[in-house]
Amino acid sequence: MKKKSLRILACAMMMALLVCVSAVPAFAAGDVAGAIEQTWTTAKTQIQTVVNNVVFPVVDMVLAILFFVKVGTAYFDYRKHGQFEFAAPCILFACLIFTLTAPLYIWTIL
Repeated sequence: MKKKSLRILACAMMMALLVCVSAVPAFAAGDVAGAIEQTWTTAKTQIQTVVNNVVFPVVDMVLAILFFVKVGTAYFDYRKHGQFEFAAPCILFACLIFTLTAPLYIWTIL
């Protein structure tokens, strides 16, 4: 048993030594922030188009479905228990309004 644990320890130390020897530090050459800003300005219109035409409509559809399902379940709970729960439908409605109007102002924030 001691021989096996000694072998495992030796293998772990050998792997640690191998990682330390083969690790090479990477230094940035030049203006990294400028390169990132230039890449963003180049891809900005493409990203805006995809997000406005694909991402926001998908999120809106999911939230609309969840909202109507939650309103339906809240109505059936109201019929069963006599108390209407407003919190979840209100939160989903607020999120739906937020995502419906987000394309108008989100790009000025970013």
